[in-house]
Amino acid sequence: MYRQGVADFPYFLGIDRLDQIATPDDRVCVLNILGGESRTVTPVSHAFSGGNVVFGTSPGRSGQVLKTPTGDIPVFNTVLEGLKAGYRFNTGVVYLPPSGVRDGVAELIRVNPDLRKIVIITEKIAVHDAREIRAMAQTSGIDIVGGNCLGVADSWSRVRIGGALGGDHPEESLIKGSVAVFSNSGGFTTTIAQYMATAGWGTTTLISSGKDVYIQYGARDFAHAFGNDPRSRAAVLYVEPGGYYERGIEWSKPVVACVVGRWKSRLTRAVGHAGAMAGSGDSAEDKERWFMEAFGVSGIFTPATPHVSVKGALVTNIADIPAALTAVMALNGDSPDFSPRGSLKLKPWIANDQGLQLPSEIALPVVTAPSPYDQQIAGLSQQIGAVIARQGMKDKSGASVMDAQTQVTSVHGHTVLDLALQPLEAMFALPLVHEIADANDRALLDVAVAAEVNLVGDPILVATDAARAAGNAPNAIMAVAAGITGPRRLERALACAQALIEPFARSGLRDGRDEGFDLSKIQVDDETRRLFLATADEADDPRPEAMLDAIAARGGRSVFLNFLQGLGARVSRDAILAAITTTIAWGPLVRKRISRLTAETLPWYLRLYGVMVGATIPGQHHQSGSLWGIPRAERFQDWTMADLCCLAMTGKRPAPNEALYIQILIGLLISNGPGAISAQGAKGAVAADGPQTPERVQINKAMMGFLTHSGYSHGGNGFEGMAFLLDQFRDSGLTDPANPNHGLDLRAMARRFAVAYKAEKRHAKELGQEVRALPGVHHPVFKGKPENFDPRERFIARFMEERGEYNVFHDFYRHLVREMFEVGASPYVFCVNVDAIIAALLLSVLWKDYQSGALTSRDLETAAFTVFLFGRMIGAAAEIDDHLNRGRNMDTRTPASACGHVL
Repeated sequence: MYRQGVADFPYFLGIDRLDQIATPDDRVCVLNILGGESRTVTPVSHAFSGGNVVFGTSPGRSGQVLKTPTGDIPVFNTVLEGLKAGYRFNTGVVYLPPSGVRDGVAELIRVNPDLRKIVIITEKIAVHDAREIRAMAQTSGIDIVGGNCLGVADSWSRVRIGGALGGDHPEESLIKGSVAVFSNSGGFTTTIAQYMATAGWGTTTLISSGKDVYIQYGARDFAHAFGNDPRSRAAVLYVEPGGYYERGIEWSKPVVACVVGRWKSRLTRAVGHAGAMAGSGDSAEDKERWFMEAFGVSGIFTPATPHVSVKGALVTNIADIPAALTAVMALNGDSPDFSPRGSLKLKPWIANDQGLQLPSEIALPVVTAPSPYDQQIAGLSQQIGAVIARQGMKDKSGASVMDAQTQVTSVHGHTVLDLALQPLEAMFALPLVHEIADANDRALLDVAVAAEVNLVGDPILVATDAARAAGNAPNAIMAVAAGITGPRRLERALACAQALIEPFARSGLRDGRDEGFDLSKIQVDDETRRLFLATADEADDPRPEAMLDAIAARGGRSVFLNFLQGLGARVSRDAILAAITTTIAWGPLVRKRISRLTAETLPWYLRLYGVMVGATIPGQHHQSGSLWGIPRAERFQDWTMADLCCLAMTGKRPAPNEALYIQILIGLLISNGPGAISAQGAKGAVAADGPQTPERVQINKAMMGFLTHSGYSHGGNGFEGMAFLLDQFRDSGLTDPANPNHGLDLRAMARRFAVAYKAEKRHAKELGQEVRALPGVHHPVFKGKPENFDPRERFIARFMEERGEYNVFHDFYRHLVREMFEVGASPYVFCVNVDAIIAALLLSVLWKDYQSGALTSRDLETAAFTVFLFGRMIGAAAEIDDHLNRGRNMDTRTPASACGHVL
């Protein structure tokens, strides 16, 4: 049936004024009323509009109802069934899936001669279907809005038809005023109304036009109805690229147009909502030009460049709409509809500056959120620590990542090159608190780990000595120590950490080092107090007092240690360890950098650090009160982690320069990303225990996973590099590896080896044998270019050059890769990799001890393997904690479909 539309349009248009879009007299039928979106949105629209939905359809659910605040809406199988039941409507709303929209529209038109309007919420309707829908509507004289829209609303009549304009509380956003809104975006239709209210502008009619390829009710149709609407003094348009809907329109009243989407011109396909990708001549830039020509302005309106005319203004940021509208209307002699309601200045409800000292202009004060959000935020404020979503973590990590271009790994945002220059204590803390520890926390960490290294009288020492006597490599010996450091050994320390965190979590304490904090507000019951105190069995343990004395001597500050010392009785070593870890973790915990689970498990990691370092020292050097002849008080009060690690590897306290290079080596070795074999071993152990039940995860077993996944190829290559260098320099007469005037012809040494190696390769190939790999040379990642390099080796070279220092072994390696290429033993200049750096730096530090006979070649090779393990111990802790917080049970498995069988 053909109906006469508005005159002068070459197609049917039945809406002459905006107040006809959504009226109190409209009665609505909703197709797919019980669908997921409609079930939520329709009751709100129905209640806001005073009950304008007469019935809905949902095939197979006839007789059911959709409950709403203003009464139940009946549901029928078909539209015809609802009409036969006596219900009448003039407006249809379509929530059907894309494939069903055409047939749904056809049904509405075919069975209801009273139909005048259809609002299509569905997005991604096929172009062919959209064309047929247009044809049916035009033939029958029906106005259609959409698809891919959020419907229409009228703030004067308090009517909403279709989608969620105004959200769950449309009365808060749809405020009566004088500005009409036409928007390609449904969500921004509401946002624009809210933004305008801050400047005192209310709305008349709001239309979410949608932005599928077909816009059934377009900007030209809106312009006509807007011009005839006496309520609307101005209009705001939100426009996206694609289509010529806005071109050449003559606006009869002031307009502010917001054109967005310049980035879409770089796309090669449509992207969901703003689906009509701009083609030739209808990009965002083109549409900006159309509006500037229509308004007679020469540029885009911003607060800094207020280009306006009496006809309108163009903006590209919705936040500029209120100011632009006010400026345009001022030129027309018009003022806002009401007093401004708030402002668009950032008003954060929650803030977390992560402990940074922000400039005043961006350190925004927190404001109280409106109800009910204020109560929800107050509840969140009581929660201490981060909450991390669980996900499959196979080959993934939230702790470490390798830069694909530089091949440099970062741990919690710090590259290993940067970490290598940090004190060793900061490296040991980073995996667990995600921040670089300051001097106070480093001092506490030194004391905590030092108290765990001496294993005299501990079964661990017997077991590790037995493992050492059996010829095991350093990783197996450390794994024995880790295996005995199980959950029962940490039970009280972990309970102490939990007992300290709980009362302080609600105390308002922001800094665990704030010794001015009022401890009188912290109350614990008798059972908790007994948990912190030493038992009769610990009466002979001298470490609690030694730890407290050492912390005082180092100037360490801790609210939690002060609390323990205020209990009026002797506290246990476990309690002191828990107080130290809680102090170190408190700032990151409050700033939600780490989870509460991480803070509560920290004692386990620190004890493992100490035990694993101590396990590398043979049993005869563990004595009551001394370790390798170093008195307890000296180690506790003066020694650093680098000193302890060097003592474990060499049996002596290093000179400052020697300790520096041990620190740098460990820093460079912390991580190679989650794909490293050692990291996979740690992560797999966590996944096997089940991180979704974190109390079942045995952190010591996960550390064993890293250790058992280290070996002579992965981790021990520095071991082989050490043996290689000893072979080259054993009879060289070298006295001082740090003296560049060593008198050796390194190039000739390197060339002799390269020539011999080339002959060895040729001979091996003739026999069909594998050619031996050279330790410290080449790497499967660093290859393929004429000259290869490992960024960690380059880092060391620059560092030494800047300090005016020299290392003959490093220099030899650099000559070696060059000569290998020159004599044809290698197709290009191989890189000197980090394994060579381990061997070169460590051998330089220990050369004099080797020459004097204080250390054997076996000792040197073991030290090279051990320094790798010390570095990866830190990286493994990061992966264990990350997987414990983030992973899912058994998520490191390889699916059967990806596994193969080899005969």
